[in-house]
Amino acid sequence: MCYMTRQKVCIVVTVTSLLAICSCDNCQEGHVTPISANVETVFTNAIAVDTNAFVYIPAGVFQMGDSTTDSISDAPLVYSPYISGFYIEKYEVSGRMWFVVYNWAMSHGYTFDNTGSYKRLLHPVQTVSWYDCVKWCNARSEKEGRMPCYYTSDKLFTVYRTGQLDLSNDWVNWKANGYRLPTEAEWEKAARGGLSGHRFPWSDSDIINHSKANYYSSNLFAYDKSSTKGYHPAFNKDELPYTSPSGSFAPNGYGLYDMAGNVNEMCWDWYAKTWYGCSDASEVDTHGPVYGRYRILRGGGWAIHGAYNSRCAKRGGNCPVDVFTDVGFRCVIGEVTR
Repeated sequence: MCYMTRQKVCIVVTVTSLLAICSCDNCQEGHVTPISANVETVFTNAIAVDTNAFVYIPAGVFQMGDSTTDSISDAPLVYSPYISGFYIEKYEVSGRMWFVVYNWAMSHGYTFDNTGSYKRLLHPVQTVSWYDCVKWCNARSEKEGRMPCYYTSDKLFTVYRTGQLDLSNDWVNWKANGYRLPTEAEWEKAARGGLSGHRFPWSDSDIINHSKANYYSSNLFAYDKSSTKGYHPAFNKDELPYTSPSGSFAPNGYGLYDMAGNVNEMCWDWYAKTWYGCSDASEVDTHGPVYGRYRILRGGGWAIHGAYNSRCAKRGGNCPVDVFTDVGFRCVIGEVTR
């Protein structure tokens, strides 16, 4: 799944409009209020919930890959990598969370290629690139007094704050207590919710419908059992994108929301079609291939072949510079550094 072939639909939100959003704790409507001199004051109460919403994923092996009768050409094997314990965000990073950190970062030496956008405050941020997200993770870490994870070389001296750098695995301080993107293996382990052998993040059935996720339903896949076809009827009432508020559907076994649908989620790893079966893929805490052209996407989103892309084992790739309205992310923190 190469997202380079898709038409890019970008929604530009100006910084001025971002400073004028509602300060209500539970508001999802983006009501306009007077611009605050200090943007962080606007978000003080609301951001506290987002900041602490992490779930612990215990260390151990898990069954990674497709064990159903589906045909996933780049995940044809099931193997059992060992992954150390880690913490992962319960929700996809919201527009509200993104812009609190973004505004801090812009006044502390960071640059981004994209401002980012969101449909409502509690909807996931989108139209951000992989480069943007990695730098944002560093900014979030520095803002909270944590040690950043991403650097400009393997010397781990200069924090990655500007430009478009194709970071290598050894340019990451994996022991830092800062925020980072999940590895592909971490993401799939979290998505499976402590279970194995299932097509989707839930365990009560191996089918998908609009009561379980925000995705595009069609008649193309036998496991797509939604009685309503096309975009989710609850979220396509107004302007694009058809994202949903984070946490609109039931969580998986680990208490994580939107691991299927809403927005595709960026991971750390380079994408390699033949990665499954490689000896490096079975290493403890594998960080993925050493180089590539695309970075991993997981989880599917509200658009294009949603049922197909929402399976736990489905792998996708995105150019690290590209932005789409159905691509976002969530953060993780290493266990021993929490």
